[in-house]
Amino acid sequence: MKEEAITNLIELYHLDEAGFAPTLPVSYTWTRVGVRAIVPYEAPEGRRCNVIGALAPFGDEPRLAYATRTTSFKGGDVLEFIWTEVGRMTTPLGVVLEGFIREKRCVVVLDNYAPHHGREIREQVSALEAAGIELFYLPPYSPELNLIEPLWRHIKHEQIPIRSHKTADELKAAVEAALHKSATALVLQPRRPAAIPTATAYAIAHATTHNANCLSEAA
Repeated sequence: MKEEAITNLIELYHLDEAGFAPTLPVSYTWTRVGVRAIVPYEAPEGRRCNVIGALAPFGDEPRLAYATRTTSFKGGDVLEFIWTEVGRMTTPLGVVLEGFIREKRCVVVLDNYAPHHGREIREQVSALEAAGIELFYLPPYSPELNLIEPLWRHIKHEQIPIRSHKTADELKAAVEAALHKSATALVLQPRRPAAIPTATAYAIAHATTHNANCLSEAA
């Protein structure tokens, strides 16, 4: 699938969710000699920011689609995101106009998180396929194969300068600014094939059987 995406035959997205606490992980910083940098701790209860994102790093039009909220993403939310933000469908969820043909098949790689297998998604598999959107499930316990995972780490550890936020709205604004920066950088990057770990290609090649049976096992 990577080769098809690089040559613009398909759109290949890697989808995942991430959570951000009001006090983010600390690593290193600059400070005056003899002065210790202090990051105040803020309890996360009720002040987390959750993100769902889909990264398409290959081809002539790399893209990062995302949505944020201070509540969790359920199966229906994931489905709506795939339909409108990833698949860019303009019709109501599940409605495919007669004669609709997608220019390029849209493949969404995702893990086995429970909402990804929920009733809402299982009931709309046929509609997704009619809209040219295919779900491709990774093998269990393989986050290293989802290409959006390094982006989450980069944003969480490096792209948000202020490491502690007093309110959920402040945190949400900071996360959205970092996401916008990453999405813009992706669009502006030089057009060249993106690197992909060899393990990813190997796992995708050997995950076909698991993917074909995944939804039926969850039913």
